[in-house]
Amino acid sequence: MSVKVYVEGGGDHNKALDTACRRGFREFFESAGLLGRLPRIVASGGRGQAFKDFSGALTNAPEDQIPLLVVDAEGPVGQPGPWAHLRLRDGWEQPRGTTDQHIHLMVQAMEAWFHADKGSLQEYYGQGFRIGALRARQDIENIPKTDLFEGLAAATRDCQKGEYSKGQHSFKILARINPVRVREASAHAERLLATLDRLCTAE
Repeated sequence: MSVKVYVEGGGDHNKALDTACRRGFREFFESAGLLGRLPRIVASGGRGQAFKDFSGALTNAPEDQIPLLVVDAEGPVGQPGPWAHLRLRDGWEQPRGTTDQHIHLMVQAMEAWFHADKGSLQEYYGQGFRIGALRARQDIENIPKTDLFEGLAAATRDCQKGEYSKGQHSFKILARINPVRVREASAHAERLLATLDRLCTAE
C-alpha cells in the first residue's frame, strides 16, 4: 500500500517553488521517522487546487494507493471535525468513501508549526531575529492566523535574509523544525504524523 499526499503549497506553474515545497515536507517527514518509507508528496499550489487534485485522485488512483489531503485550516477548528470545518469554511463537501483519515489540517496555518520550535527559527534567520516578537502562547493552534504572520514579520524585519516570505522562506524552515516539538504543540500535526506512520510501510 502506498500513500500520496496532496499538500497546499508550491506555486502554480512555478517549478522551483514546487520543488522547494516537496523538499520541505519530505525533510520534515523524514525527521519525523518516515525515512525509507516516505509518502509521495504532490505540491498542488493553492488550497482549492489541492482539494481538486485530491478529489481526482480518489477516482483515478490505483487500488493500492491512499490519497491524503493536507491544507491550512485558515482559522480555529472545532467539533465535529476537519471535514465539517472545510464544508463550513470553504463549501467543500466530503468526498464519498473518505473518512477523517484522508484529511489533515495545519491549524491555523503551517506557520503555527514554526512557533512550536522558535529555536530553529532563530538559527535560520540569525542576527537580527527578534524572538520576543513571536506569540508566546504554547497552544499554537489557537494563535490566530493574522497573529502568526504579524509575529513572523516583526521578528524577521531586521534580518539579513529579509522579512518572512511564505514562498522564499517557509519550506526551508519546515525542513529544519523539530517534528517532536510540533507534535507536542499541535494535536492536528500529531494526527497527521501518526496517520503517516501507520500507513507508510517500507518498500
